[in-house]
Amino acid sequence: MRYNELVEKLSKEITEIFPWDLEERLGEGERPLIVDVREPDEFAFAHIEGSINVPRGILEQACEWDYDETVPELVQARDREVIVVCRSGHRSVLSVYNMKLLGYEKAVSLKTGLRGWNDYEQPLVDADGNPVDIDAADEFFTTKLRDDQIDPARRQ
Repeated sequence: MRYNELVEKLSKEITEIFPWDLEERLGEGERPLIVDVREPDEFAFAHIEGSINVPRGILEQACEWDYDETVPELVQARDREVIVVCRSGHRSVLSVYNMKLLGYEKAVSLKTGLRGWNDYEQPLVDADGNPVDIDAADEFFTTKLRDDQIDPARRQ
């Protein structure tokens, strides 16, 4: 099985929402916990205001007490709506799948990720809380593959 096939398979076992659904939820009463599972440098460049950064590599430990990686706000959100975001909506699918296994029944993934959030022209902030320009974010979120990262069967 390939990565995209795994993401597609697991996406059928979780709930995904679109950027406009998240926008609506943010305008309602109790704000969901937004968990950004990208790497810290990605989060520092641009993220949804009020979100917390829990890189995917430590997510499962961050969801539990008694680990160096424990994130109390996340552990305490087990019965709360948790929206998981990443760049394109793939890492968030894998993350939500594992969170569901750990008992986070209200965890959902942002389909299209922050790319889609930015395309929907929703605000992003940097590490200092400053607004991120929509075009700068678009450039940052654009895939930039080196030649050696491209499937040799597709390189010509």
